[in-house]
This record gives sequence, C-alpha cells and structure tokens, in this order.
Amino acid sequence: MPQAASRTRPGRRATVLAFDLGASTGRALVGELLEDGEGRRLAVTEVHRFPNGPVETCGHLYWDILRLLQEVKTGIRKAFQNGFRPESFGIDTWGVDFGLIDRNGELVGNPYHYRDAQTEGLIDEVAALVGRRELYEQGGLQFMPFNTIYQLYAMAKARTPRLDAAETLLLTPDLITYLLTGRKVCEFTMATTTQLLHPLTKTWNTPLMERLGIPPRLFLDVVPPGTRVGPLSDAVCRELGVPPVEAVAVATHDTESAAAAVPAGGETFVYLVCGTWSLLGTELDRPLLTPRAMELAYSNEGGVGDSWQLLKNIMGLWILQECRREWEEQGLPSAWSDLVDAAREAPPFRSLIDPDDLRFYAPGSMLGEIRGFCRDTGQPVPETQGQVTRCVLESLALRYRQAVDQLELLTGRSFRGLHMVGGGIRNELLCRFAANALARPVWAGPVEASAIGNMLVQLIALGHCRDLRDARVLVRDTFSLAAYEPDPAESPSWEEARRKFAGICGTG
Repeated sequence: MPQAASRTRPGRRATVLAFDLGASTGRALVGELLEDGEGRRLAVTEVHRFPNGPVETCGHLYWDILRLLQEVKTGIRKAFQNGFRPESFGIDTWGVDFGLIDRNGELVGNPYHYRDAQTEGLIDEVAALVGRRELYEQGGLQFMPFNTIYQLYAMAKARTPRLDAAETLLLTPDLITYLLTGRKVCEFTMATTTQLLHPLTKTWNTPLMERLGIPPRLFLDVVPPGTRVGPLSDAVCRELGVPPVEAVAVATHDTESAAAAVPAGGETFVYLVCGTWSLLGTELDRPLLTPRAMELAYSNEGGVGDSWQLLKNIMGLWILQECRREWEEQGLPSAWSDLVDAAREAPPFRSLIDPDDLRFYAPGSMLGEIRGFCRDTGQPVPETQGQVTRCVLESLALRYRQAVDQLELLTGRSFRGLHMVGGGIRNELLCRFAANALARPVWAGPVEASAIGNMLVQLIALGHCRDLRDARVLVRDTFSLAAYEPDPAESPSWEEARRKFAGICGTG
C-alpha cells in the first residue's frame, strides 16, 4: 500500500482513479501521471480488490449490483485513506448487461446476469422476425445469446412489469455512475454492445426496437468516451468523507478500455484481451459489415477516438476457471501454478475442443462437457488435471490462430505478431502456445490493461494526454513487455494440430 507521502511525489502531474469490474473480480486502481527528467510514466497502485459473481434465485441469475456499488464506494474511500487525491474516477465493466430506473429515479430490481437462461433460443427467433443479414448490418455484432437485444426481447415476451415501470435503461457502468452522482448518461462503447445501436448512424435503431416490443423511450442519447459526467453527489461525499471527485464516462466497456491500452505504435496491429473471455481484434476507422464478416462471426464495437474494433468473442479462460472450481469442490489441489505445471508434463495435442461450442457457455459441469465433447468427436477423453488443462490451453491458442487468419482475410492486412493484454497473460504457457500456434511473436503486457485504458481516457479528458496515440506512447514508456517467440522445432506439430482443430470445429 502507498504511504501518505505519495501525495507529494516529485513531478506528479495528475492522479485518477479507475474501477475495472470483471465478471469474477473487481478492482480499484490509482494512476499517477509522473514527469521528470527521464520523461513521463504512469504509476499504478491497487487500492481495493473484491470478488464478483452471480446470485441465483427465483429461477434467474442476477448481479448483486448494490454490493458492487458498495465495493466501489469502498474503493473511493480507500484511495483517499491511502493519501491519494484523484481528480476524477471512471468505471468500466463487462458489456451488454443493464439496470432499469423508474420515474422516481429508483432501481427496478436486480439486473440480470448475461448467462441467465432467459435468452436461450432467441437468436434464431429474432432472426426469423428480422433477418440475420439485416440484424448484422444494423447491429454490427456477432450473434451471441447474451447481447442486450435478446435480454430485452426475452423481457418483452414475458411481459415483465419491469419494462412498464422503467423510464430509463442504464448499462452497468453508467448505472453505477448514476448511483454515485445522480447523473444519467449512455456511453458509446458500451452502447455498441447492445446490438441496438446502428453502427453507421451511431443512433438507436428505434424501428427494430418497435418490431421486437422493446420500448425506445428507455434509451438515452449516446455520449463519447471521455465525457465528463459530474461530481459525486453530496450524499455520497458525506457518507465517504471525501471531496466531490468528478466522474468521467471512460471507454466503459472493459474490452474497449483494454484496447486503448494496447502498446502498439502507428503500425497495423492485432490484439488479444485475455481473461474470462478472450477478445481478439484489430482497430479500424469504420465498421466492417460485410456478409463474410457476419459469416465468420465478427463484432464491430465502438472504441476510443472514433475508432472501431473488429473482434471475435472467444470463450476464454472461463472454461478453465470452471474446471478449477469443480476440482476445488472435489477437494483436489487446484492452484493455477500447479495446473500449468501439470499441463507442461501432459502429452501435447492428445485432445482438443472447440472453445466456442455453446455447451461450454453455461454448463452444469465443465469437466463433463469437455469430456463429452472429446468423446463425441472420437478423441481420447482427458482425465487428469494436466490433460484437461493442456487441452483447454492448446485449444485456445489454436482458436487465436484461426481468428488472426480470419482477420487478415477480412481486412486485407498482414499482422507480424500478436499483442496480448489482460490478466490471462500471467499464464506464460498460454502465451508460449499462442506464439507457436500463430508462428509469430507474442508481446504480452500490460496485465491491468482495462484499468490502464480507463486511466488513459480520464487523462485525455482532463487534458493531460493529447489523444489516444499520445496515451499509447505513455503505456509503451511505462510498462515492459514479455516477448514470446515461436519455437521452429515445434512448428510441424502445431501445423498438424491446426488442421486437426479445423476439422473438429467444422472449418477444415
């Protein structure tokens, strides 16, 4: 923990507070922009960390949004208790989920969790009403069951009284900001995760909403990332004993915050945000809405500085997290380091899975589904922790290769390597597998990319960085990267595995 003396660090130009809320963990980090004779750098200090997860009751899966609000308040208080004086704060979270506010300004129930079963089967149902091509051209997103459009359609179909009582829809980070400041906004990057914002006009698709029974009155006008929202409310300031720190609507979708922190130069680049989900994409100046992009299931999400991120959602380390949870319930030692060591000793390419098979989306038993997939595809069934872990990590690396190849096809670009950011890069074996699968170098870092991108947008909003390019220079000057080169001796076996993987996934 920092000492109170941190308030007087030589050369300190600005201090900001970033909240990065993931699907399993939330964290509060302070960023200090320091400048001296050696140049600028960003000092990052974690002041609070807390678990996050769903609550199941009454046949639904919910977020405990008020507990998350309380954890954010705790993070604000701890920042000041540890001697920091942030000029602003920003909140980024996972995408698609939302809360509803009634005409009295009160929350209408707990928000649904994106893995709630209410949206099962609705992709095909909505597509039958609207048309898949029209849906893609007007929403720009990969068809995923958790997209906001399907959640709202499920509520409209069920004639939930929540929609009748609601006056405003606030996506998760905007909802928490509202509960802290009393100010309602709808930030652009998060709005693009709804599949209800037209990617060409950047306006709400009210004709589509009306066709699906979704009330257009719920949606606020969209504001760009970096919008200064307003200070903490008087009540919150009194409760926490802090001054009225200003909220900034950062790139509130955590993927877009992470993309902002990718330490690329001016060159064309491809990146992977690696965590519970794997988001692999590249940055464009306009959305790509071609039939081939739809067929290959790529999303167009709004980014910082008028950019668009063409990316694919890949199931990610969620698969291994669920395996680990099951092993712990069985009383088996399941430290991440032990699982990785066991995977190193397991035979390579014995079994592979398609990480994006929907059986892995919300399983009763992840281990059972992995073994069932391998059995159904005529492969040896992984039994040991090492075999399962290696199966998952190799499969993810091969999916990354497939996605990079597809991005090159879609954009006509050539990528010389992969930038990996996020908590998943702590798994060095996955990074090495990715380099071998791609037959290209992998540059890993920074770990806390979403929080750092959150800070960068605040610094731009406050005038301490000129623009996104300048902010990325700050990242490169501050954080060292780990470089992983492909092993030429392993290239033939990875190429053979790539062909096997394509056959398993039905893309061979």
